[in-house]
Amino acid sequence: MTSKPTQVHAFNQDDALGHHDAVGLAEQLQTGKTSATELVQAAYKRLEQVDPELHATVCLQEESALTQAKLYDELGNFRAFQGIPSLLKDNLDLLGLPTRHGSAALPAKPKKTNSAVAQQLIDTGLVFLGKTKLPEFGLTATTEYSQAEPAHNPWHTGHSTGGSSGGSAALVAAGVVPIAHANDGGGSIRIPAACCGLIGLKPSRGRLVMNEMAKSLPINIVSDGVVTRSVRDTAAFFALAEEHYKNPTLPPLGHITTPGRKRLKIGMFTQKVSGHATDAACVEAVHKAAALCESLGHEVREIQIPIGEQFADDFLLYWGMLAASISHLGKWAVDRDMNTGKLEPLTYGLAGHFTRNLWKFPFTMRRLYQFEAEYATAFNDLDVLLSPTLGQPAPPLGHLTLDLPFDEARHRLVNFASFTAAQNVAGAPAISLPMHHTEEGIPVGVHFAAAMGHEFRLIELALELEQAQPFKMLA
Repeated sequence: MTSKPTQVHAFNQDDALGHHDAVGLAEQLQTGKTSATELVQAAYKRLEQVDPELHATVCLQEESALTQAKLYDELGNFRAFQGIPSLLKDNLDLLGLPTRHGSAALPAKPKKTNSAVAQQLIDTGLVFLGKTKLPEFGLTATTEYSQAEPAHNPWHTGHSTGGSSGGSAALVAAGVVPIAHANDGGGSIRIPAACCGLIGLKPSRGRLVMNEMAKSLPINIVSDGVVTRSVRDTAAFFALAEEHYKNPTLPPLGHITTPGRKRLKIGMFTQKVSGHATDAACVEAVHKAAALCESLGHEVREIQIPIGEQFADDFLLYWGMLAASISHLGKWAVDRDMNTGKLEPLTYGLAGHFTRNLWKFPFTMRRLYQFEAEYATAFNDLDVLLSPTLGQPAPPLGHLTLDLPFDEARHRLVNFASFTAAQNVAGAPAISLPMHHTEEGIPVGVHFAAAMGHEFRLIELALELEQAQPFKMLA
């Protein structure tokens, strides 16, 4: 028996935000039909309306945001995303607000500077209303806690938003802002995009300026980006971000506004690395997406999963290394005032998994270092890989809660977040598109991946698919 969906959103036609995406709002500003102040005020009113049910924010800066909006209004001559309200995930520093990484172990100390990525986003013109929830240090694929209120999915408030960028995804889906910051170390842009019915592009490694915490990783698996409700917003964001930082080792993207002409060779698979069965709704979503691609002239052929079962074990051990570093070295690596006694049970569980398997780590690292070249061979005769984004649709809250026994948590997490980690290790781009819904109305994401530096293929294809089958939003 399915539960009745409880949807929460703030869309209406009576305020300045309306149903517009970020590009649409930029056009409204440039033609004088609204002001940045009106947009920011409307976003705060929408937030006040829905956040008591979604619980997606951690701190706000209304005075600062309105000051920035008024400055843009006074300057006039709007360009880029100037004056568009947005939100920052709470694992990047924002001047005047604390950064707590979703953890009760960290103090609420205001930061004195903006992080490099936050500054790059600000340079595109986005006005940050405040910061959004994530699970502790982004170590899991749901935005839940053992001792605090989880973020709730606006499509069905009894279900997970996914993670780790779950707070951002919930508020974009609910219509509070059209675009919000997200980042991805194992799927954390794409997973919440899939759960909340959004577009989530994980870019190639190094596409945006380097995330400060990622600099210390032996393999940088973290990419920053955004979640949006339209492909054109995603394309516009990366074009604007490129104006402020362009990685010379990657082919430039530019502003992609139309589908590509080339008909693509697409390799489709639905098998999990773990070997467990993929949920029928996720399989159905992929087959429908494949049929749509074929109807548009693309060649789709079924392939075996191009990732070995060993990869899942290796990635989990690497993930455990991150948790162990936090639990053992947090006072030195994160914040001297960190109280490691307040860390989540899952963080300790992952750290313990690493400690028990420490002897395997050199072999794990050797295989992970080799994985980028191995992954690239999948594109010797293919342009794009097509798979589910997740092993199952957004589960009920509690299914992935952070105080489960570790073996059970590991089993559930691996079977849920089954398809996204490969691109983090390989450094390659991938995008989740909201192309299907369950009978309950819960979004189901479809995952397209490309070779390193080939975001353009994913954006062009996404634009084409969105035109052919407009994505369903909450309103």
